[in-house]
Amino acid sequence: MPRILRDPFRPVTYSRWLHLCVPFLLLAVWMFIEPEWPWMPLLIVIPFAFLPWVRLAEGLQAQFLLTPQLDRSAESGISTTPSVRWADRWRTLLWLELRLVVAGAAWAATVWLPAMTVELIAVAMGHPLNGNPFMPFTPPRWVAVLLVPVPVVVLLVTVVLLGHLITALARRLLGPSAAERLTALEARTEQLLERTRIARELHDSIGHALTVAVVQAGAARAANDPAFTDRALNAIEETGRAALEDLERVLLVLRESSRAPSQRPTLVEADRLLESARASGAAVDAELSGPLAELPGPVTREGYRILQEALTNVLRHCGPVPVRVRVDVGPGRLVLEVSNPLPEGPQIMTGNGSGLRGIKERAALLGGDAETGPHEGGWRVRARLPLERIR
Repeated sequence: MPRILRDPFRPVTYSRWLHLCVPFLLLAVWMFIEPEWPWMPLLIVIPFAFLPWVRLAEGLQAQFLLTPQLDRSAESGISTTPSVRWADRWRTLLWLELRLVVAGAAWAATVWLPAMTVELIAVAMGHPLNGNPFMPFTPPRWVAVLLVPVPVVVLLVTVVLLGHLITALARRLLGPSAAERLTALEARTEQLLERTRIARELHDSIGHALTVAVVQAGAARAANDPAFTDRALNAIEETGRAALEDLERVLLVLRESSRAPSQRPTLVEADRLLESARASGAAVDAELSGPLAELPGPVTREGYRILQEALTNVLRHCGPVPVRVRVDVGPGRLVLEVSNPLPEGPQIMTGNGSGLRGIKERAALLGGDAETGPHEGGWRVRARLPLERIR
């Protein structure tokens, strides 16, 4: 069915017609005051266009009546913010003027076409037309019978077309300015970055916990030693509890809860990761030097995640092998290095996994860099994070 035939059956067509009827009040009042100056309302609205809240009110009204099926201003294309710049005020002025003109055309059609229908019915029934008829001529009765539905059809078409016209004008003149679009784009970018960060947090935290649990369970079964099994269960419990805390914090962010999420772990808590790796059977040789507690928040938090992912990769791909960890806080930079020997047999660490890619992304977001790959017969993860620009 063509759109022009489908639109008369859509509710939005009549909400748009209602939007066109709102200026009728101003026009009707003025026509009673001074009918000889019908253009005066065009001058009356000029001062109001420069008030910031007028654009907000017009945007809300247009969004509610012209695009009721679209809830958000980003989808409707109509802004719902006050005027900030003079360009917004001039566009609001043009909108008010054109809205009055289109409303005047809708008013004329709404009054003239139904009146013409009544006159055609009167002529078809044999009644004479008195006064000033709306029809330019009086047709014969049989012609009047055929013409009765024509003004109604023309009125419906006019309502549909004027509704599309006023909606297009609203999106053009009340739509977001370049600055508002840039602000919305920045907000959307921040939202996407936050989602990416949350996904990375879940991958690192839950992945580490599951890897430790799998390695510990396998080692306990192979050892067949009650004491070792007890230590393995304690390590699984501690790692699982930490993962649950991370999961709860992330879920609080996703739900936008009013309760503040718990603090993200930092390199000051690196011993928890090292002990977890040792409990999994890995011989960890760790050396942490420098004032870790004085690191900037973003650096110490991302450094913790980098160390966590590096240890997780060692346990996942190489098992309980010797691991060398070096964390050095020097002038203007943090250097974090995790190295381990590769096991015998096929090499399964390729450096293309999502975890290693996440390490490089974390370092790049802070203006640093990370290297992952074979080194001196083993495997090494080395990250360098700047400190001065972060402060």
